[in-house]
Amino acid sequence: MKITAKAKKPHYQFINRDLSWLQFNARVLQEAEDPKVPLLERLRFLGIFSNNLDEFFKVRYATIKRIVEAGKVGRSELGGVAAADLLEQITQIVIKQQQSSLDILSDIEHELEKEGIHIINETQITPSQSKFISEYFIRVVSPALVTIMLSELEEFPSLKDSAAYLAVRMVMQEEDQTFASKVNYALIEIPHVINRFVVLPEEDGKKYIIILDDLIRHCLGNIFSIFYYESISAHMIKITRDAELDIDSDLSRSFLEKISKSVARRETGDPVRFVYDRNIDNETLQYLMNKMGIDTTDSIIPGGRYHNRRDYMKFPSLGRTDLLYEVRTPLPIAGLSLQGSLLDKIAKKDYLLYAPYQTFSYVVKFLREAALDPKVLSIKITIYRLAEVSHIASSLINAAKNGKEVTVQIELRARFDEVANINYAEQMQEEGVNLIFGVKGLKVHCKACVIDRLEHGKLKRYSFISTGNFNESTAKIYTDYTLFTANQKIGKEINKVFNFFDVNYQVKKYQHLIVSPHYTRNAMYHFIENEIVNHQKGLPSGIKLKLNSISDYRMIEKLYKASQAGVKIQLIVRGLCCLIPGVPGMSENIEVISIVDKFLEHPRLYIFENGGNPKYYISSADLMGRNLDTRVEISCPIYDKDIQVELRETFEISWSDNVKARILNEKQDNSYVSNNNEPIRSQFALYDYYLEKLN
Repeated sequence: MKITAKAKKPHYQFINRDLSWLQFNARVLQEAEDPKVPLLERLRFLGIFSNNLDEFFKVRYATIKRIVEAGKVGRSELGGVAAADLLEQITQIVIKQQQSSLDILSDIEHELEKEGIHIINETQITPSQSKFISEYFIRVVSPALVTIMLSELEEFPSLKDSAAYLAVRMVMQEEDQTFASKVNYALIEIPHVINRFVVLPEEDGKKYIIILDDLIRHCLGNIFSIFYYESISAHMIKITRDAELDIDSDLSRSFLEKISKSVARRETGDPVRFVYDRNIDNETLQYLMNKMGIDTTDSIIPGGRYHNRRDYMKFPSLGRTDLLYEVRTPLPIAGLSLQGSLLDKIAKKDYLLYAPYQTFSYVVKFLREAALDPKVLSIKITIYRLAEVSHIASSLINAAKNGKEVTVQIELRARFDEVANINYAEQMQEEGVNLIFGVKGLKVHCKACVIDRLEHGKLKRYSFISTGNFNESTAKIYTDYTLFTANQKIGKEINKVFNFFDVNYQVKKYQHLIVSPHYTRNAMYHFIENEIVNHQKGLPSGIKLKLNSISDYRMIEKLYKASQAGVKIQLIVRGLCCLIPGVPGMSENIEVISIVDKFLEHPRLYIFENGGNPKYYISSADLMGRNLDTRVEISCPIYDKDIQVELRETFEISWSDNVKARILNEKQDNSYVSNNNEPIRSQFALYDYYLEKLN
């Protein structure tokens, strides 16, 4: 069927973004299930799955719930699905996924036992282990415990967002006169400051681990020793709260103060999900739900014995490197030594960094050199997420101390990193760094840096632009491109972006960069239309995109139009994908794959064939409404012919993946790419690709 801009949009033209995201998280769960993945890595994927789900409920589920509570249907915003129906669909999918994750966890635990690693509970403790646990409890755990006797409180306490609690039920003996009721309840908050996994002494060459929850269960008699009870039991519960920031309009307070206050309000946000141990007795469950005010719009998930399985991301390795991915040392960039001056080398040629295959040290080296170089006058950089211990931040502070004019645009609303960014902002401000807190109504998501250097009496600019955050920690596990360039036209336009931060009522014009929110949407429309025209003329045409997500309906319609015109389109999309490929008459010329593997696929790459003179861009922007219309994003052209070849070859390596690539389609079944070609695991092949470049 032919689709035009004016045509009524049938709901099946798009996949709902939230249901698509849940299928992305299912791909993460596939990694936890895959017996070919090292055992301890499987546990960590289980933790990633759980952590992803927590964030999903805090943000997306909370947003949909707000639509319902406002009395709206929300079909146009949600791809044709009514908000109330969507909440129910999400809950049902998550219940199934949670059960699957429990089955996978049980399988992993059995496999660990074969390796001599035993995760035991409180019913399996030996006498010698009991002695160790009792001493550990008194020395480490007990001082950190918060235990609340619910029967003694007039008002039920506000539970912390995503904290795990043991709900304790005590049936009292008749001689105990402490309470009026025979059945009494208490809550024990699992301390987050203590490692969730307690390693016990080895016995007979076997390693034993007990989860902190079970260690506390074993010590319930110690905690409640002043009471006389017939029976006592403890079951896990967890509540997830709405984490969307509501920033007030009080003009008397700084933006820093407003963000700080809004983040603090998360602890009292409305509940959106309640997870409980499915073995809890019904009387205790009803008591808790009534006291907490859990209602029908909340997602109520019967879970397993343990919640906050995100903690499995930090499961101890126990020295078993054979149960982890092989560590492959990040490589240098061919022809770009970390010895000597980077700036002198970049002055002669552009270079591309593809982390973590290549070392992120180049970014830190660039800033450290700029901080010390007497010729460097100023540094301007955007920051979205920083590492917990950031060499980037210390380099910028070092530069300020050396008299450089340092300007940092720091995004205080980077979701779930607000507190860290506030702390860094205050630290840098104290050290003389000029801070910019963005543009009203826009989140600054671009990743760019420009320095001004005085050479032979003239100002010269050096820049780097990235698809990912300037974060040393995530650079070890996120794949991202970073371009280093002394192209003066690009440097000048990055500087224009910083001028826009200062004077944002003036819309700047750009000849090279594509900048959201003013230009990206129309530029992408133009590129797509150009491919259609070229195809009709018989010229080379085609579109290759590598993205985290694609959800903008108008952009998807443009790609459908190109497909209908015969343009071949290849998409590599890690996360949510609202586009439906391969539908006759609508999208038969579009193919989409998703790669989930050891590293998190994070780069954004756009390649347009352009009649035989291809255009290449690396970008901070996904094809989502927020990236196109309500964020400051930068897409940077790649002019260096060698780097263009590198980008195409790395795309083709990813596209050829037939080990970790899944096919995205209307069925959303996450089936693996399967063919008779030689097995290609793209992330491993990419490392080998860059290794060969060094020879």
